[in-house]
Formats: sequence, C-alpha cells, structure tokens
Amino acid sequence: MKEVQINERLPLTRAIPLGVQHLFAMTGSTILVPFLVGLSPATALFCSGIGTIVFLLLTRSKVPAYLGSSFAFIASLTAFVKDQNNLSSAMAGVLSVGLAYILIYFVLRLFGTKWINKLIPPVVAGSVVAIIGLSLTPVALQMAGANWIVAIFTLAVAIIVSVYGKGFSKVIPVLLAIVAGYILAYFMGLVDTAKIIESFKTPFVLPFSSFGTIHIDVTAILTFAPLALITLIEDLGHMMILGNITHTDIIEDPGFDKVVLGNGLATGIASIFGGVPLTTYAENIGVLAITKVYSSLNLWIAAIAAIILSTFNPLGVLIMSIPTPVMGGVVILLFGMIGAAGLRTLIEAKVDFSKNKNLIIAAVIFAVGIGLANHGIMFATLAGIFLNLVLKDEPEELINTSKQVAK
Repeated sequence: MKEVQINERLPLTRAIPLGVQHLFAMTGSTILVPFLVGLSPATALFCSGIGTIVFLLLTRSKVPAYLGSSFAFIASLTAFVKDQNNLSSAMAGVLSVGLAYILIYFVLRLFGTKWINKLIPPVVAGSVVAIIGLSLTPVALQMAGANWIVAIFTLAVAIIVSVYGKGFSKVIPVLLAIVAGYILAYFMGLVDTAKIIESFKTPFVLPFSSFGTIHIDVTAILTFAPLALITLIEDLGHMMILGNITHTDIIEDPGFDKVVLGNGLATGIASIFGGVPLTTYAENIGVLAITKVYSSLNLWIAAIAAIILSTFNPLGVLIMSIPTPVMGGVVILLFGMIGAAGLRTLIEAKVDFSKNKNLIIAAVIFAVGIGLANHGIMFATLAGIFLNLVLKDEPEELINTSKQVAK
C-alpha cells in the first residue's frame, strides 16, 4: 500500500470517507468521558472538533493528530460535577489544565524537553497511568452491576473485535461494542425510546448550553492542574509514535512546544464551552498506521464533521439513552487497559525495581492513588514527583548486593 504523506491532499471523494473514519475512531472514547462524569457528550464532541482545528492551525498542519476527551481527569470531573454538582468549579479546573500547558510551552521554549524525563521518569509516569485506570475500576463494576448480562455481552464484543477484528472494525471496537450492547439492551426493554422520538421535534441545537460557566476555585485548580504533567507525557509518547509512523521528526518540526501550546489552547477553549480536557488520541494514530494515509486534510475533515454532528440533537439524546450496563461493560475494558498501559510503560522502560528508589516511588504512588478516595491521583502524582527529586540513587555496589541476596 502506497503511503500518503502529511502534506499530500487526496481528492475529496477519498479524503471525506477517510476523515469520517477518523471521526468514528475517536467518537466512542470522546463521548464516553462526559457520559461518565455527567457532562454533555454533544459539547465534548463539539469541543474536540474546535480543539483539533486550533491544534492543526498552531502546528501548521504538520501533525496529523486528533484531540479527544482525556481519561486522566475522570475522577476529578466526577468529584466536582457529579458528586458536588459544581460545574463552574470543574470548568475552572479544566481551564487550569489549559493554562498549565501554556506555561509548560514557555518552559519548553526556554529549556527544551529533557527536563520532562528528569521530573517525571518512567517509574512515575507508568505508576500514575496505572492508578488512573485501577482507581476507576470500581465505577465500571458498579455500572456493569445494573445488568450483568448486558454488561458481559458488551465487554465480550469489545474484546472479540479488538483481538479478531479485521481492517476498519479493529479500529473501532468500543463503538461497535456500544452498538451491539445497545441493541441487546433494547430487546431486553432497557432503552427508553420516547425521548429519542421527542428529540426530532427540535433536530438542531447549540451544543454548548454551559458557555462561560467558570468560577475560580483554588481546590479545583489544585486538583486538575498537576494532572497536566501526566497528559504531557502521554502527548510526548504519542508524538514519538506518530513520528515513527510518518517518518518525520515532530519533536523538532513543528516542535513539541507547538504541540503543547495547541493542546493547551484547545483545552482552555473547551473549558469556556463546558467541555472536558483534551489530549491527542492514540485511536487516530492507529488509523494512520493501518491506512498509511497521513494527510492532515483528513483530520480537518474529521474535526469539521464532529462540529456538525454535535449540533444534531437526536444524536445527543441517543447517546444519553445508552443504558448504564452497556457503558459499564465497555469501561471495564477501557479502565483496565489504562491500568495495563501504565504497567506496560514500566516494562518497556525497563524500570529496575531492585533499586529501592524505584520501588518506594511506585509503592507510594499506588498506595496513595488507590487508597485516597478524594483527589488521590493528584496527591499520588505530586508524591511521586517529590520522591523522585529528593531520593538519591543507590550506589551500584549496593544494588548488586541486593540482587545477590534476592537470589
């Protein structure tokens, strides 16, 4: 299959279907985050489209990436939106994430990227990513418990498609699983179709009814902002993978600083409209790898399509009608995979746990992140960064002695 480079433009007859494919690839995860935390999926879809356009403009269309809802902030958003019914404080937190990214942009302009690995080495990043997933699994199981038959069926579809799917289907296992689970739930009488039918009376709406709902809240800022360091590492990893796929050096041109600025401005704009923090999506990078079509035009098409789709009222109502056990089955897999991705980071980075420093950092992050019900991820991240900076590496002789004793 011939590769299509980033700056190439295919005819619209080919570019539009490829753009829609990118839309499908990100839609399931992008709408899932707001669904779980009590925000509008339509708003999240709208913000992802606007955010991606801002990102593409700032990177001069040299980075074919899509920005969707970040899973790293689910616990923080749930605490303020669902538990406290405090949307304005939550949006202040989202805004603080965007501002943190912009601040990091200026730091990158001055000092480059090497300081990131020093501040957040793999042992910190991998452990925090792992607890982001593991700390959310009780929520997934609670949702699934509403109807285990539907939940297990949905989970099974997601797993089967992920492992045995071919071509395009393999890229959208979450979306296909939700559709399959929804159909089963419908025949089991779990879907209320009355609201869906009613929504066609007002087919088009503005998807940002929470525009400008921001109230500065120090607690929210301290809860959200530190997690920007985690998504920063995620973005850096994605850019490295994307560079390998497209045979370009994105870190140098247009520069990782431009990637961070684009993400920061996109997230800041999302907070104004009542959306969630945004991040580059691995799902869309997977589409690029499968199709070998890297043209940024396709991402522009996906972003514009997302904005148009977000204004279609029946879609928003349809999404909100998805029964809880259907989403529960999907998020069991997604949250578990986030946890596994953190462990994969530790393995691929060959983190040496015979070193007490690494062992202590991981132990504290896991204990604090999973043990604290409120803002555990934030405190775990800060604790991991602090320990990494203050603990000294052990002398090599001591490490070798410890390994011999272990044997």
